[in-house]
Amino acid sequence: MPVVMEADRIARALVRIAHEVVERNRGAADIALVGIRTRGVPIAKRIARHLAEIDGRDVPTGSLDITLYRDDLMRHPVGPQPVLRRTEIPFSIDDRRILLVDDVLYSGRTIRAALDALIDFGRPRSIQLIVLVDRGHRELPIKADYVGRNVPTALRESVRVRLAEVDGVDEVLVVDEAAASDPPGAGPGGGGEEHPGGERP
Repeated sequence: MPVVMEADRIARALVRIAHEVVERNRGAADIALVGIRTRGVPIAKRIARHLAEIDGRDVPTGSLDITLYRDDLMRHPVGPQPVLRRTEIPFSIDDRRILLVDDVLYSGRTIRAALDALIDFGRPRSIQLIVLVDRGHRELPIKADYVGRNVPTALRESVRVRLAEVDGVDEVLVVDEAAASDPPGAGPGGGGEEHPGGERP
């Protein structure tokens, strides 16, 4: 399983993204970050800390569970029930610039579901997308505004993001699914999550 990003490279990518956010938005005023559970949440919190260091202001951060907005829930009538997690957005998103954060961008279906879920909470001024890894193979017309790294992959491969807050280590791996079985606790999705937070087809 080749490691395509180690801890120091992940850290540098998130600092760079924070600087790009400040430059594009001319500061961090009226910005809030919303991470898609699971691994989008710690990424959002890290970026928020970098934004505070750069711009000198605290940036609100929330978490979004998209389970009930997925378009594949009813495709397989038999199987394990989806795990519901809490959505926590303790601020109004109305007229804010929302930075939606996920670990891996793949088909675009997770982001579509996240947009549907987010709009139920209000009407933001704009929504910008941050992803740590863009692996290509889009099925929907969705493009990230900020990307930590583009990682071209074959369809048989998956991208696994591991973060210290969740997995005890920071790294991004590319796994050939035909040649490797899943490690404990990691599903076949782009980010190794139980739901498609890391994008799966």
